[in-house]
Amino acid sequence: MNIIQVIILAIVEGLTEFLPVSSTGHMVITSSLMGISKDEFVKLFEIVIQLGAILAVVVLYFKRFVRSVDFYIKLIIGVIPAVILGLLLKKHIDKLLENPLVVAVAFVLGGIILLFVDDWFNKPTVMEEKQISRLTALKIGFFQCLAMIPGVSRSAASIVGGMSQKLSRTAAAEFSFFLAVPTMFGATIKDLWDFHKHNTLTDAQMHQDVQYLLIGSVIAFIVALLAIKSFITFLEKKGFKLFGIYRIIAGIVIIILYFTGNALHTA
Repeated sequence: MNIIQVIILAIVEGLTEFLPVSSTGHMVITSSLMGISKDEFVKLFEIVIQLGAILAVVVLYFKRFVRSVDFYIKLIIGVIPAVILGLLLKKHIDKLLENPLVVAVAFVLGGIILLFVDDWFNKPTVMEEKQISRLTALKIGFFQCLAMIPGVSRSAASIVGGMSQKLSRTAAAEFSFFLAVPTMFGATIKDLWDFHKHNTLTDAQMHQDVQYLLIGSVIAFIVALLAIKSFITFLEKKGFKLFGIYRIIAGIVIIILYFTGNALHTA
């Protein structure tokens, strides 16, 4: 990776982390288009900058994070399924991350669901986070696990999961944001530790990698700050259909590129 690639990936992450379009899928495709080899550092980078983007949630919704202990209990309950399945399936997940075709198929299937989700779940009774029960938080956590398949979108899976439990679009989106914080914090800590254990880099290379991680995280954080509120406003007015159309078109384009040329590469 070079600094230009770092900046591009960080911008892509910040823009897409909170949209139901899969930030991981977009980074996989962007990396492939730029010819970035999927080594251990690149995989680590893509996880760490996701945490950078998600920390924007803590800044924008700071009052929610200091309001009550029950808030944290629900987040812990909601993240348990991802922790368990993530530990059990990590090797398989890493292999899927290397395959743009998996992303493309998930884009299309997820897009089809988003075309209809507003009509399926159009009678919400839960309008804000404090109305969410602990059992509902656990159910949403299981939906979030679908995002272990690259291209599904953690945001889309957890928002649809929330709406299926009668959360409004806004309540589901915001709880999805909140649930991302412990999820990505845990994933980042684990990946940093694994990378440290198997590290064989020189001091100079390590210094450069740390710089890339810091630069990427800061850029993703700033871009995400700008993206979150815009997404909520759009969601309240327009719903998910446009995102569904985008996903389907993007998925079809990726599939065509994959089977007709060398624009996309697996590592």
